[in-house]
Amino acid sequence: MSSTPTTPRFHALVPCAGTGSRAGTPMPKQYQMVAGQVMVLHTLQALARVPQLASGWVILSPGDDFKWPQVGWPAHFRREACGGATRAESVFNGLSAMLAAGVAAQDWVLVHDAARCLVTPEAVSQLIEACQDDPVGGLLALPLPDTLKSHTLNGQLARVASTVPREDKWLAQTPQMFRLGALHAALADAAATGFAGITDESSAMERQGLAPRLMPCSAQNLKVTYPADFAFAEAVLKGRT
Repeated sequence: MSSTPTTPRFHALVPCAGTGSRAGTPMPKQYQMVAGQVMVLHTLQALARVPQLASGWVILSPGDDFKWPQVGWPAHFRREACGGATRAESVFNGLSAMLAAGVAAQDWVLVHDAARCLVTPEAVSQLIEACQDDPVGGLLALPLPDTLKSHTLNGQLARVASTVPREDKWLAQTPQMFRLGALHAALADAAATGFAGITDESSAMERQGLAPRLMPCSAQNLKVTYPADFAFAEAVLKGRT
């Protein structure tokens, strides 16, 4: 699966080892049924329709016992049970598995949340086209559309402390696209502190003094997090059929 130095390829990596405790589901949220199948399959099928992607890597918890259906599984995707205790650790372990399998360090990896099931192949392709010649890489993101407040706590009550200027604020989304070797090295550096402060791949690259490119994307590319998000995702997915 190695690439020649002059022809870097593109790969998806989907961390799928979380429990999704805020979702209020009886199972990890990525396995919750949405629009006729488990949510993560919608995510993987969208990525599988991105023509530039050579492979997909789904990173599972070592104790994951989910019975994956045969129907709908992308043939060029594989599952690796090397997930860690945190998202950052799962991504780091997944990148390590890719390198061990012979994926070239100069190849691009697009890390995408399993719970962002509304991502479109077109948006991912646009990210690839925009960032494939970038010296750092980049990520899909949404310019902050709402007024942003900071808060102070009065007992158990949150009250407004100030209004924060939003002109330069973005909501980070995924995929986040970086060179495999560079992202692995950035996360290896962060591993020494237990990945403290690493909430996404961009934050690991930022710690290296790098400035990833921001690519505007749709608000529909949300991460399904709370119970109400499932109904929204189902409505959108059914509307696309």
